Amino acid sequence: MSAPEDTYPPGPYTPKPSPLHPAPSKDPLSKDQWRTFYALADTIVACIQPSSLAKPQVDYGVAENDYAMAFNKAEKFALAVGESRLAKEYMIERPSDNPLFRANAYRLLSSYVPKDLFDQLVLGLTLLNYRITGVFLTRRLGLFADQPVHIREEIVQSWSQSPLPIIRLLFKSLGLLVKQTWAKSSAPLHKMISFPRVPVHGTPAKGFEFSFIELPPGSQPEIIETDVVVVGSGCGGGVVAKNLAEAGHKVLVVDKAYHFSAEHFPMVESEGWVHLFHNGGFLFSKDSSTCVVAGQAWGGGGAVNWSASLQTQGYVRKEWSDAGLPFFTSYEFQHCLDSVCDRMGVSGDHITQNKNNDVLLEGARRLGWTAKVVPQNSGGKRHYCGYCTMGCAACEKQGPSVSFLPDAAQAGAKFIEGFDVDRVLFETDSKTGKKTAVGVQGSWLGRDEHGGVAGERRTKRKVIIKAKRVIISAGTMHTPTILMRSRLTNKHIGSNLKLHPVCVVGSVYDEEVRPWEGGILTAVVSNYENLDGKGHGVKLEATSMLPSTWLAFPVWRGSVDWKMLALNMKHMTGHISLARDEGSGSVYLDAHDGRPRFKYNPSRKDRRHILEGVIALAKLNYIAGAREIFTAIPGVPHFVRAPKPTTGEQEGCDASGINCPTFNAWLDKIRKVGLPDPDTTFFSAHQMGSCRMGASPKKGALDMYGRTWEADNLYVADASTFPSASGVNPMITNMAISEWVARNIVKDMKMGGKVKGKL
Repeated sequence: MSAPEDTYPPGPYTPKPSPLHPAPSKDPLSKDQWRTFYALADTIVACIQPSSLAKPQVDYGVAENDYAMAFNKAEKFALAVGESRLAKEYMIERPSDNPLFRANAYRLLSSYVPKDLFDQLVLGLTLLNYRITGVFLTRRLGLFADQPVHIREEIVQSWSQSPLPIIRLLFKSLGLLVKQTWAKSSAPLHKMISFPRVPVHGTPAKGFEFSFIELPPGSQPEIIETDVVVVGSGCGGGVVAKNLAEAGHKVLVVDKAYHFSAEHFPMVESEGWVHLFHNGGFLFSKDSSTCVVAGQAWGGGGAVNWSASLQTQGYVRKEWSDAGLPFFTSYEFQHCLDSVCDRMGVSGDHITQNKNNDVLLEGARRLGWTAKVVPQNSGGKRHYCGYCTMGCAACEKQGPSVSFLPDAAQAGAKFIEGFDVDRVLFETDSKTGKKTAVGVQGSWLGRDEHGGVAGERRTKRKVIIKAKRVIISAGTMHTPTILMRSRLTNKHIGSNLKLHPVCVVGSVYDEEVRPWEGGILTAVVSNYENLDGKGHGVKLEATSMLPSTWLAFPVWRGSVDWKMLALNMKHMTGHISLARDEGSGSVYLDAHDGRPRFKYNPSRKDRRHILEGVIALAKLNYIAGAREIFTAIPGVPHFVRAPKPTTGEQEGCDASGINCPTFNAWLDKIRKVGLPDPDTTFFSAHQMGSCRMGASPKKGALDMYGRTWEADNLYVADASTFPSASGVNPMITNMAISEWVARNIVKDMKMGGKVKGKL
């Protein structure tokens, strides 16, 4: 089910719809399990009524005076958009009544939750369906779904402190699912906070018209021959394809994702998370401590990232060079960095700061901290848009599908969408046993009869691509799993996973912020980037503020509180404490269905660094005048600033700045609680290092030129090559390394494979 356009306030233009493919027909839950799930959802996002009108089984009854206060706040927002009826609609809204919420929840549970985590969630729902087991989980007689809403609220609140891990998992995972799914499904919410369907600044543009190879139906594998096959159309694959095509080679770029023209952007959130992101936007670590958001679009992460274009810092380059990779401190690497930046018109000269980013710059100025403008890959133009997570309609963000891939096409490169690579094909020398990559094998799923991906009648084919060179640019999660399925055995394949884990800080201001307007990430505070003296610490940045992105973060504290918090989004800023992680995780193949999975839990040291960043962000927002500040740490209350004095003079805490005793007592509470495991959820939009470069097979999966140690003519060009975490948004580093890999492949092919690639 797609989101109707009236889910959002009207905008200056209407993008083309992007219908979703059918969800699996097999129901993921039983009737009783769904009843319990919706009882939980209707508790987290409850129907709020005055006690005199409430039906306890379905409504959250509130004392008359308290209801009047809550309703008056909602009515204030409703009147601001000229629709007083919206206040009532918002207060009585519950997820189970919303067909779009139900469809989104069904799709997520049936398609995107790995079996081991799904089994745990189902077990929790099942236990709540039995009176004997339910009493131990709820401390109440009777089934959870039969309890009055206010009792269900007390039960859910108690789960965050439960001694049973499965119940804390239920609280954390299902709570996040409900919050995010509601935020992208709720028409009353979008209208109440005046969240428009499309950006109010800028105009849509026509993007590059790609042509894709279409295959006819057939029972035998389709065989295609080319010089070079590039697996992945993202930041690495796009750069490689451009270089090799312009060098005169026959290049074929294949990707599991499908291309959507700019007329579809920005997608509505309920569609964009499915079409543009891996696993529907939800990819949890095995222990559920960390949630990864990874692009899976035509153009890869570059289609959905936030335009931040930071070059690799000197101390990171030195660390990599000292590890036996001297290229990173060479002039050649700087030339690669500059080359990719020049192609995308990277600049900070045309930026207009929105409130979210200005808080960082101005707050840092007031505190004497180090901060700077973050250059953008917007072709040297002002790009005042906060929607690019769902695709850039203006085609100003110069991601791969706007820059490098069109360059490759104009040089003769060919493309296949909907192609899922299973493994690399090899020939083995009978004398030496050395493998040589000769192509890839996978499956192709074409478009439907209408040219979309929502129909059920679509051609499926097995495909073999024969090539002289194979470049895997499938991303940090997929590249190692392709190599694993190809039976490469280097111990570093899948290890050394770095994620730049983050925790968030939100703030509420008196004035309207409209945080979805303006550039997403245009400023950074670097005061805390080297907390250990070895290049590990945190950067403080802004984050995407689309409702379904942001409202997944705050801690749920109660039914009425949640609805009142969500109303404030128009007045909010949101920031992240992003760690250059010293700890690491690993990528592996799911034993049940073969999908990429990962193990990761931020180390104690990285948690300490992230916590310092959380406290620093609170200070930045306090000094910038925030009325309310909150974290995503369970057990930490919101800080609410005392009302300003009426005398016109600065008094008390306002005069003492961040030295305010009340504020510092709250900061002490944050330090005391810390970032407890497993209750804290960390998020990541940066995945790196799972096939790292190394000076030898003992130190990495690849050599300094991106070549695998175990097979000739097989290369990797994406962020998985990073020797360790980049410490900055990884796009530019990824592209520069891929530029280097491509240049050396060109030399190698020119010399017939004889180039050893020395600096």
